[in-house]
Amino acid sequence: MAEGSYHHGNLRAALLERAETVLAESGVAGLSLRGLARDLGVSHAAPARHFRDRQAVLDALVVSGFTDLNRRMRAAAEGPGPVQRRMADVGRAYVGFAIERAALLGLMFTAKHEEGSGEELRQLAHTSLEIAARLLAEAQRGGAVRPGDPTRLAQVAFSTVHGLAALAVGGLLDDTPVDDATDLALEVLLAGLRAPR
Repeated sequence: MAEGSYHHGNLRAALLERAETVLAESGVAGLSLRGLARDLGVSHAAPARHFRDRQAVLDALVVSGFTDLNRRMRAAAEGPGPVQRRMADVGRAYVGFAIERAALLGLMFTAKHEEGSGEELRQLAHTSLEIAARLLAEAQRGGAVRPGDPTRLAQVAFSTVHGLAALAVGGLLDDTPVDDATDLALEVLLAGLRAPR
């Protein structure tokens, strides 16, 4: 691609898209502004108009990743249907993101625990937990989920779906299709969350 083919704002999006591909293929070590410029066919100086350095690209990727994850989970949580179905849809949304964007998710988790992570990043990182906790609180009010701190229950739910996604990404599900494993994991998880009769 030639630099002239970009309109205002498009180069930034193209740089981030290419950066995520490089992250998945080569890890953080394989990422550089010069390499991104070369891959996109633009001048070496062009990325500097959008990102001061490689860390700025990584930071933007992390923000973009949490924004997408939160959007997917919010859409599932606020969608139509009974609360049990929406809880399962939230789990599927997380597993889908974690498998589709595995390298980015790893970067997101690393970044949120770094000492210098800013308030925006910390808030974005906690939003998905808050979405799940609000949905669980709604289910508790309706008598569908056991009593308890909704945030702690959401953390347990996340451990289930994150563990499943990690097994899938690592190729450790053997011959079990991801969708089947996800359905079973969510069935067991939701049964465990169900309010006692």
